[in-house]
Amino acid sequence: MDKFTERVIAGAKRLGASYCDCRLIDMEREDVSVVGGAPRAVVHAHQRGFGVRVIANGAWGFSSSSVVADAEADHIVEEVVAIAHASALAKKKDVVLATVAPSQDMIPHQADVDPFTIPDSEKIGLLAEATRAMMLPGVVLARGQMQFLKERKIFASSDGSYIVQDRVESGAGVSAMAASDKGDVQIRSYPMSSSGDNAQSGWEFVEAMKLLEHAESTAREALALLAAKPCPSGVKDLVVGGQQLALQLHESCGHPSELDRVMGMEASFAGTSFLTPDKKGSFRYGSDIVNVTADPTIPHALGGLAYDDEGVRGRKVYLVRGGIFEHYLNSRASAPVVGEEPMGAMRADGFARCPIVRMVSINLEPGDLTFEQLIGGVEDGLYVEGIKSWSIDDRRLNFQFGSEVGWEIRGGKLQDMVKNPTYTGITYEFWRSCDGIGGPDLYHVWGVDNCGKGEPMQVAHVSHGTSPARFRHVQVGVFHE
Repeated sequence: MDKFTERVIAGAKRLGASYCDCRLIDMEREDVSVVGGAPRAVVHAHQRGFGVRVIANGAWGFSSSSVVADAEADHIVEEVVAIAHASALAKKKDVVLATVAPSQDMIPHQADVDPFTIPDSEKIGLLAEATRAMMLPGVVLARGQMQFLKERKIFASSDGSYIVQDRVESGAGVSAMAASDKGDVQIRSYPMSSSGDNAQSGWEFVEAMKLLEHAESTAREALALLAAKPCPSGVKDLVVGGQQLALQLHESCGHPSELDRVMGMEASFAGTSFLTPDKKGSFRYGSDIVNVTADPTIPHALGGLAYDDEGVRGRKVYLVRGGIFEHYLNSRASAPVVGEEPMGAMRADGFARCPIVRMVSINLEPGDLTFEQLIGGVEDGLYVEGIKSWSIDDRRLNFQFGSEVGWEIRGGKLQDMVKNPTYTGITYEFWRSCDGIGGPDLYHVWGVDNCGKGEPMQVAHVSHGTSPARFRHVQVGVFHE
């Protein structure tokens, strides 16, 4: 253990803390954006600081500082123990942590090429060329962005853990907005909406996207949507593409499995969950072929980690196995309440935030169907892809999602393109209707860097492994009585 974290932990124990952990983080970020071939912003940010958690008198305390110095460490320790004692005045019961074997480990990053060694001019040049290629007649806005992160995180605890983890993330994407004289506006994105795709990789991940090669075709699809027919309305069979299914997993499987939501700790901001403890081990979440995993061990996955921010080694668990709900995303404090072991899902957005239960990589395990078989099994239906909008209630039951593009399916074949496709349903009814999942060759782990949760707000980087999947008798389009 280094002298700084040793000082923090010794000081907390001396002041009466029964448990203490310290996270020392040094993080660098870079964001590059280009609009219509012209640079819009290049932002470099660096932060360094430490956060301290303690249990004293059976209650949590947390404090942090960006000043990494011995005198500041002593001050923060005094403050955090005082906060814990104050919290104990309102406690309902003592905090009890699941026992975790201490770890001493050093985890290297997974990047081949450090993206921070690539000149800004090269990054801007690639995005500028791609967005210029998208500016076809009728395209009113072409955007491109890249984002990179490099982090060293040191975790030390009074349990005896000392873990150093290095992490490098890279991501990029482009999008084209087309508009008609009648005011219709359509957007297509590559490889995914929002900030594109992201991974624990280096510059090689961005190069492999081949943004320039896909730029013009992405713009042409946005233009084609202007002339496409509106999404039909009715109950139809639905094939959901991998990108859109990543959102479906995120909102209707990942969030409701977070045990802090189940226990009411997120109710004031993000809501609770319909997955109450009485459903564990018996509730039919989906059809027999639905297997949903929380797996932080997938190489390069944005939601991957070796250890979480409690020093728990990340491990794969089945949230849903054979359609039956089996496991929660948990913490050392919450796991024993429902008879589970911690699985590595506690993370914080930087040194100045307290760890909370977060998704890791939440995945729909692949099936064995080809794309042609998925589509071929539909007589009258819809294929949708690309994330556009989402809405789900605060218990994660009733949802409506909108996709960037859709195609009608008739007689087992893709037919006309449709614009503004939407579908709606109830979480468990939707997953119970799944009767086909694409095979491993269609599987991709999508990196999502904008999952918001907590008060104050924390943004987590998560991921979702998906193949396209087929669902029966789903309400699509605008519902009419």
